[in-house]
Amino acid sequence: MQTTFTEDQLKDPGLQRANEILRSCVHCGFCTATCPTYQVLGDELDSPRGRIYLIKDMLENERVPDAKTVKHIDRCLSCLACMTTCPSGVHYMHLVDHARAYIEARYQRPLGERLLRWLLARILPYPGRFRLALLGAKLARPVAGMIPDPRLKAMLEMAPKEIPPVSRNDDPQTFAPQGSRLKRVALMTGCAQKALNTDINDATIRLLTRLGCEVVVAEGAGCCGALTHHMGREEESHAAAAKNIRAWTAEINGQGLDAIVINTSGCGTTVKDYGYMFRNEPLAAEAAGVAERAMDISELLMQLELPDGGDKGLTVAYHAACSLQHGQQIKTHPKTLLKRAGFTVAEPADSHLCCGSAGTYNLMQPEISKELKARKVATLEAKQPDLIAAGNIGCMMQIGSGTDLPVVHTVELLDWATGGPRPPSLMRNGVPAVPRLR
Repeated sequence: MQTTFTEDQLKDPGLQRANEILRSCVHCGFCTATCPTYQVLGDELDSPRGRIYLIKDMLENERVPDAKTVKHIDRCLSCLACMTTCPSGVHYMHLVDHARAYIEARYQRPLGERLLRWLLARILPYPGRFRLALLGAKLARPVAGMIPDPRLKAMLEMAPKEIPPVSRNDDPQTFAPQGSRLKRVALMTGCAQKALNTDINDATIRLLTRLGCEVVVAEGAGCCGALTHHMGREEESHAAAAKNIRAWTAEINGQGLDAIVINTSGCGTTVKDYGYMFRNEPLAAEAAGVAERAMDISELLMQLELPDGGDKGLTVAYHAACSLQHGQQIKTHPKTLLKRAGFTVAEPADSHLCCGSAGTYNLMQPEISKELKARKVATLEAKQPDLIAAGNIGCMMQIGSGTDLPVVHTVELLDWATGGPRPPSLMRNGVPAVPRLR
């Protein structure tokens, strides 16, 4: 793609990177075949290629963003399926993130949207606040049908039936390995996950210590910054990321870290990009060191000796989170691990398509999100599994709200298969909803 940025414009590192990305696009349109919003809406401007044209025009002309451009950029899930498909290697993620930051700095949204985005940025990354919000939403859910705004209605519907108690395993501390120490790793405990489902971190700690890892929950680490980063709120996202970088660098410079393990793939995609995010900032070297050590839990488990298991007699429909398969290009590890543990793994049709969760997307674009959820649930249920597994809390909540099948994290199943307890989500009213392991 030909661009016309001026020399003065290209002195800006963000525009320089945008120019590189834009010039790598050859207009082929392969991305439209795998773009979920294009499949649902059928509008060229709701495809990656269409959004690239809008972004190019906006940035080159230094335009104040108009409502039309903002609408189509907002509708992007950032699922990154286009990056997997693109034969030219267009790094759409960096381009759309830059566009969102540009829009956030220059576009005056309607008051209701500004308030909603402010509210989400002030609540979701903070587990304590999020718990209070979930409790309020749970109490207000009976009157959800009377609320005209579909976004507020989606926020109420998001609240789980039960809000789990705080897990003290998420507090800063060190967990000793069982037997000799093979690795020393930091576990990112996250933010929203600590309010929505504490079983995931608990299972991760049990499994890793069983396999010989010393697990550290670092003092000062918290939200990865992804939620605000994808809303274009760079100052807030970088502040959250900087806290993590300092916390994990202290551990690296102290007793050392072999890995920073992340069990929420949406967070993992962002942490692995810290080196790029901070490339022009004083924390550049430390950010690069953190990004190099960041690993999805499935990557780390592939390095450890997860014991082979016999047939467990359970069929698991595996949902591939977009942030894992497209953002991190990890496609086989979770399925390989589940099969090794003795589960029968079924993969749904169109597994490359997004479930519609996408961070805060299901709250800000509820109509499109619900359509994508319905399609994803239908393909998963078509496999007639005993349960569904995924590697991202957002996907788990999204899919779980559309099916009666139990939805669990991959690591919970691996923990169960290697001696851990049955995942609580496989129980209904104290009665097992899934058969015992063989």
